[in-house]
Formats: sequence, C-alpha cells, structure tokens
Amino acid sequence: MSFLSQLPLERKAEMWKAFRGSIWLFLGFLIVTQQVLAKGYLYRFDRWVKNLKHHTFKGNASHLLLAIDDLGLRGFTATVLILAALLIGWRFRSWRPFNLSVLSLLLLNGVVGLSKLAFHQVKPRLANDLLHTTGLSYPSGHAANALLSWGLLAYLIFRYTHKEPFVGMRLHWVVGIITLSVCIVSLMRDTHWFSDLLGGALLGGSLLVFVIAIDRAIPSVKQPS
Repeated sequence: MSFLSQLPLERKAEMWKAFRGSIWLFLGFLIVTQQVLAKGYLYRFDRWVKNLKHHTFKGNASHLLLAIDDLGLRGFTATVLILAALLIGWRFRSWRPFNLSVLSLLLLNGVVGLSKLAFHQVKPRLANDLLHTTGLSYPSGHAANALLSWGLLAYLIFRYTHKEPFVGMRLHWVVGIITLSVCIVSLMRDTHWFSDLLGGALLGGSLLVFVIAIDRAIPSVKQPS
C-alpha cells in the first residue's frame, strides 16, 4: 500500500470518499434485500404497485418503451461502453479506460448475477410469490447496468476530456435520467418489482463508485489528475 502514500492529497481524499460512498450504497442494497426477505414495508409496496392497472402499449408507444428499456440492456450498453473506452484510450494513449470498463462489466455480471441466483425472485407479470423459485428478477440487472455502464462512461468523459465540448455538461443528470427512465419503463411493462429496481440501482451505484475509487487509488501518468 506504499503507493497510497505517494498520491496527492486531493486524489487520496477522492479515493476514500468514493470507497465510503460505495459502502453506503451497498448498505442501502442490503436494507432493500432485508425488506424483501422479511416481507416488510417495501415488500407490501411492491404488491400495491403490482395491483395498479397496467396499460397495454401497442404500436409506436410499445416500440418507444422497448427502445428506452434497451438503454439498460447489458449487450447494448457493454458494446457502447467498450467502444467509447477504446476511443478515449486511443486518443489519450492509455489502456486505463478499457481496463476500467472491463472491470466494471466483470463486477456487474459477477455480483448482480450471483445475487440473482441467490434470491431466484419471480417477475411480477409471472407470479405473486417472490423468492426461491425459478425467477431471476432481484436485483434488477437493467437498473444496475444502466447506472453502472452509463455512469462509468460519463466518468471517463469527464476525467479525460476537460476541454470543449464537454466542459460544463451535467453528465450525471444524463445518467440519472437514463436510469430513472429504464426503471419507470420496467414498472410500466410490469417486468420488475419496485424493490428489484431500487436494489439494482443501489448495487449498480455501489459498484460504479467502487470502480471510481480504484481508479483514484492507482496513479497514472497518462490520466488527468
């Protein structure tokens, strides 16, 4: 850990702040998980949302919802993230954007995938009973993927392009809007419980901030400070 002592104080502060943020977000995920397992208030809220009338969308409206839903699709977002990371890395002659992207995708598939296998929650449109059956609904991979993949892309753009046209852009708002839109569409299409989406977003956020903490912890002469 001697390399930590060589970090500038500002960068070291950013690293510890990111690690703490990752821990707090993961604790939020654990609280949501406890509510689902214990059938608490969030579990009952899921059923209240489930019992709301769900409109059937057809035609162009259906295509629009599916397009928004694809913003949380792993294959699509992973392709965009990897290509963008390679482009940024080529521009700045660094493998770090690509390495961070690969790390984030490995964490996403590993942590979220194992969580799905552990809980086996059924999607709301298929059944009313939640856990330990044949489903893979909790936590939502779409929510986790949208926040982690688009969030890391925004971070890479911010970190590597301090010049125009990116100066002043509120990219975190773009990430928030994309993630929220994916979650709303999932509720409208009755493909996820509310707790799935909340848990997935918290877990994806935790992994995102963890990757950022690692990036701040390991110095690079080719990366802006």
